Amino acid sequence: MILKRVLVVIPAYNEEDAIQSVVRSVIDAGYDYVVVNDGSVDKTGAICKEYGFTHLDLCANLGIGGAVQAGYKYALRNDYDVAVQFDGDGQHPVGEIKLLLNRIDAGADLVIGSRFINSDEGYKSTFMRRVGIRWLSVLIRVFGRGSVSDATSGFRAYSRELMELFSLEYPTDYPEPESIVAALRKGFCVEEVPVVMHVRKGGRSSINATASVYYMIKVTLAIVILALSTRIIKE
Repeated sequence: MILKRVLVVIPAYNEEDAIQSVVRSVIDAGYDYVVVNDGSVDKTGAICKEYGFTHLDLCANLGIGGAVQAGYKYALRNDYDVAVQFDGDGQHPVGEIKLLLNRIDAGADLVIGSRFINSDEGYKSTFMRRVGIRWLSVLIRVFGRGSVSDATSGFRAYSRELMELFSLEYPTDYPEPESIVAALRKGFCVEEVPVVMHVRKGGRSSINATASVYYMIKVTLAIVILALSTRIIKE
């Protein structure tokens, strides 16, 4: 088996409370990494500089899509074979990265860490968010012909081939569900593995109660438009 080079991409926007411990956990686990500081207005960038963390400073807040895409571009330019998206808020346990990498080694292109396969363990999302995630799962089944239980999970691993695609074009606002449909419709192998996530250590979610309706409408329309503009490529 060819040994793959793995880069952990840590998108971070105003994560001063958690970023140091998150990066330390990745370093201690032996992974290469890059923090993508997405125009933070708190001390996230200063902490990265103070401790000498490998990081990119985006000149403006591009949102999670732009930050993750910057990570893909960095990974490709530095000849990595796999990128792992790993949030900077402390929700993702570094010990479970290997579960995602095992499926990449087995041939998957996108592996999603799901909170809901073993739903009796770990972090619990709100009832309304779980309803929204179930709706997104229906959209993915209808328009991508795939089954994904945790469409908004930001804990993911990507093959080099999928990184190459997403480095050129990637959704900007709330990219996770739309990118799943895009990958499925282009014939990439998408899988899930059960993971346990923690409550975030600091900062706040980018999706609050006020934004949730806008989020669901926007993502639904984006997926429908994507489906109308592309055809499903059979594996």
